[in-house]
Amino acid sequence: MNKHTKEPLLRTVKRAEMGNRQILILRLLAILLSLVAGGIFILCIGYNPFVIYGTIVTGAFRSAMAVQATVKIMIPLLICSLGVTLAFKMRFWNIGAEGQLIFGATCASFFALYCSNWNHVVLLLVMAVAGIVGGGLWGLIPAFFKVKFNTNETLFTLMLNYIAMYFVSYLQDGPWRDPAANGFSKIQRFDANAALDKVAGIQCGWIVALLLVVIVFVYLKFSKSGYEIGVVGVSQDTARYAGMNVKKIILKTMFLSGAICGLGGMIQASGSDVTLTMNVAGGVGFTAIIVAWLSQLNPFVILIVSFLFAVLEKGSSVVQSSFGLSTDCADVLQGIILFFILGCEFFVRYKFVGRSKGGDK
Repeated sequence: MNKHTKEPLLRTVKRAEMGNRQILILRLLAILLSLVAGGIFILCIGYNPFVIYGTIVTGAFRSAMAVQATVKIMIPLLICSLGVTLAFKMRFWNIGAEGQLIFGATCASFFALYCSNWNHVVLLLVMAVAGIVGGGLWGLIPAFFKVKFNTNETLFTLMLNYIAMYFVSYLQDGPWRDPAANGFSKIQRFDANAALDKVAGIQCGWIVALLLVVIVFVYLKFSKSGYEIGVVGVSQDTARYAGMNVKKIILKTMFLSGAICGLGGMIQASGSDVTLTMNVAGGVGFTAIIVAWLSQLNPFVILIVSFLFAVLEKGSSVVQSSFGLSTDCADVLQGIILFFILGCEFFVRYKFVGRSKGGDK
């Protein structure tokens, strides 16, 4: 029995590998189109696009305090982006950076709250180790179930985000509740001894973040473990044929991925917030996924993209306060820009092909 089916009007096919110049042109075009589309949105709500865009850029650099705020936004985003890069390089879809950051911050906060009389340097080092171990263990849980039972790591890591967040909610409503909060559910601010020191007016987490950029780059590019991660990402069967212990590599890499995010949690809690809240992550774990992919998992490009995201975030907040725009308008504008930039990555790899003549198969 012969069946004639029509080809779809448009279909996607994998594009032949593009040259670097073509990719650069495509990405610049995507940025231009995003600015045009965003400008149309700004016009529709009654504002001058050039003024709004100018305020976004200048708002992030208009004063020393604004620059410091921009860098503070960038720090956790950069660290989490580096963390998920390790997992993504292995094709392990770690959507749990948010939870790993929160749990790392929670573990570090225990020492900040109950050991604040320790020597300042010793306390911060112990808090950092606690954040690293806490985040690493939170990343190790989905990795264990993946290698043992072949569970879906995307869903598993995503669900762990909410478990970590509501664990903080339990702590601030119960064991760690500040007795001086007059009935409010909150955890008390850390003692000054448990707060990160400032360098150039900014908590010193920015130095740690820059060091991590170099460390992750060297680890992925020049170490044996980094090579193994790349092989496992390309093909687990090839890795096994080459004598690699795939399960061990997955477990180790996910521990390191979570550990980096957990360190980011410790830095955010003790450096920027100086307390622990349910919003300690602030959504950076999800934004980090976008940053990592836009940067093609290159740590140095991640540094640049994280900074640009921080400028956009800080600039948008200045626009809100200067022009009275709601947070929703700023979010829509950011979403439009991201939509075009992420869409560009699709067209780097794929293209649309129209229906051939005849159209029947």
